[in-house]
Amino acid sequence: MIQKSVVDLPLHGGKCPPWLFERMVKLSRAIFIVILEEFGKKELLKRLADPFWFQALGCLLGFDWHSSGLTTTVGGAIKAALAPIFKEIGLFICGGKGKRALQTPSEIETYAEKIGLPQASQNLITISRLVAKIDNNAIQDGFQLYFHLFIFTDDGSWAVIQQGMDEKSLYARRYHWYSEKIISFTVEPHSGIFSNIKKNEVLNLVAKESEGVQQAMLNLLHQPLLNVLKEVRVGERLTLPRGHAIRPEFLPVEVLPKIWLKTYEKPPQTFEDLLLVKGMGAKHLRALTLTAELIYGVSASRKDPVHYAYAHGGKDGHPYRLNKKLYDATIQELESIIEKIKLGDKEKLNLLRKLPNLFNRIF
Repeated sequence: MIQKSVVDLPLHGGKCPPWLFERMVKLSRAIFIVILEEFGKKELLKRLADPFWFQALGCLLGFDWHSSGLTTTVGGAIKAALAPIFKEIGLFICGGKGKRALQTPSEIETYAEKIGLPQASQNLITISRLVAKIDNNAIQDGFQLYFHLFIFTDDGSWAVIQQGMDEKSLYARRYHWYSEKIISFTVEPHSGIFSNIKKNEVLNLVAKESEGVQQAMLNLLHQPLLNVLKEVRVGERLTLPRGHAIRPEFLPVEVLPKIWLKTYEKPPQTFEDLLLVKGMGAKHLRALTLTAELIYGVSASRKDPVHYAYAHGGKDGHPYRLNKKLYDATIQELESIIEKIKLGDKEKLNLLRKLPNLFNRIF
């Protein structure tokens, strides 16, 4: 059974101070080295894909527990922490916030080439695109993605951490994926979606309850458009009151010809194919959903796929201000642990020798 959870985080102003970010990089690198030595890279990947563990990591690193910046700042810190040793540990972190997210495909190609797996890069790039399409379009919860972190290992395992922002409420929502837990990309695929508020207006096309709608949408795209339009009764255009669920009578009929034009030459065979059609956005999927519901009598899930989660933190002084001496003492203690780890082979010993002097500078 796949564990599902979600976190909504409020937008906070300001930036992470350089003195804290540098410490976050050092401490996260030390934590990850211990995990890698004790449990291996698959365990590290699994933990990063766990929304609760990731939140706890952010709190341990001293970031504000309920700030949306925890996701982006911790994501940037762990990428900077492991970048010098990506190839040695066989684990790579691609993407990031905004423009960095757009660089994900080229980063995947670069790292896959370095480890001699250029052919695998195209599959990983497709997965990266697909999970972004699902969280941005197939789950219509009002959160637009702006952060995408794609993590993969040299044995083909992967995890995704991405976050969307609701510009009206200024809350963010984080989505987690883990390859080992996915049975289907289009049926309950997440390892977690992290949030502390629940929404009423949600269209979830990857819920188990939406499987009938998925098939109905594919069936529609194999029918002549004129036949479909004859079945759709167009009523007066209504303005949706805030808080009302999406219903078939609000069908945006004018969108349907555009959808058929996109899929005319090669209608998609699976729901995954449909999501990956170029230009197939949230509005197009919503129109198809409503048409399928109206014609085939199926129903998509409108339940928010959220569980609640809370933790503790400290960048902004809650519940207390960060104690720099204590923070540095933790780093030094982990350094001592790393030094005392009994390494079973020369390869691991060489890995540690290649690491920069992480902890020889106390602020």
